[in-house]
Amino acid sequence: MLDIDHFKRVNDTYGHLAGDAVLREVALRIRQRLRQADVVARYGGEEFLAVLPATDQAGALRLAEHVRKAIESPPVRLANAMVPITLSVGVHAGIPDDSPRALDAQIGLSDEALYAAKNAGRNRVEWR
Repeated sequence: MLDIDHFKRVNDTYGHLAGDAVLREVALRIRQRLRQADVVARYGGEEFLAVLPATDQAGALRLAEHVRKAIESPPVRLANAMVPITLSVGVHAGIPDDSPRALDAQIGLSDEALYAAKNAGRNRVEWR
C-alpha cells in the first residue's frame, strides 16, 4: 500500500488540477519502477495498491524503498511550481489463498504497515 504524504496540502496550495497532475506523475513513477508481472492500481484518494507476484519480503521491501526514493526526487514539475512529494509505504509479504476474506486480510496488514509508516514520520517504508 502506497500513500502520497500530505496530499491535501498539494490540492489546497496548488489546486485540484495540479493535484491530478501529481497523481498522474506519481502513478507513472511507480509503474516505471515495477516489473512487468507486477500490478499497481489507484486504491482510493491518494492511495495505490501494488501486488508483486513471486516476491519475498526482502524483495518487496527493496522495491518499495526504490519506489519511495523515485517519488521523493526529483520534485514533481507543474506549470508554475516544482512540488516536493514524498510517499509512505506499507508492505506485507504473504501468500493469500483464493478467498476474498484472505485477500482482505492481506490488504489490511499492508494498510496497518502503511499507518505505521505515517505514524513514524512519513516518507518511509514499514512492513507487517
